[in-house]
Amino acid sequence: MSVKERKERDRAERERLIVATARELAEQQGWDAVTTRRLAERIEYSQPVLYSHFRGKRAIIGAVALEGAAELAAAVRAAASRANGPRERVAALARAYLDFAEHNPAVYDALFQLDGGLAYAQEDTPEPLKDAFAALLESLAEVAGDGVHPGLFTEVFWAALHGLATLTRAGRLLPEDAESRVELLVDRLALV
Repeated sequence: MSVKERKERDRAERERLIVATARELAEQQGWDAVTTRRLAERIEYSQPVLYSHFRGKRAIIGAVALEGAAELAAAVRAAASRANGPRERVAALARAYLDFAEHNPAVYDALFQLDGGLAYAQEDTPEPLKDAFAALLESLAEVAGDGVHPGLFTEVFWAALHGLATLTRAGRLLPEDAESRVELLVDRLALV
């Protein structure tokens, strides 16, 4: 391995460490606890080293969001692949999405609530974000209905899931009705 390759590998490892540490700290204490000073202390590098990888907290949030988008896409695809038939795929997708939001609140916030400097629904949207939407579209396109654009249907279904995730997390919805909400969403919105 050349010196250049080793330096690139070390840089990539430091970057992964910064993102993992930020994510861990955010999941434990919330995003307000994630500062470059705290991250530098936790990973035992100076703040200038952090800034050589990320311009600041916003960029770190963006990196966590991209990592989370890839994980969300994988979770949705895995759940849908285990289901038989359109209705079961859509229900599995919904449950996987809501489970992801529940078990990864800081990552979910990085994806959908905080400014990570990422473009959504635009030409320059990063691939992991496009792929997360594609993971939803793959199962939802088949149930969009005649004359309904599959992408538009996916956006509306996603918005409903996001609303459920956000309201549940805020304690605005009764937890014991979670499965009934999924069933209602699938039966009435997806019409399968």
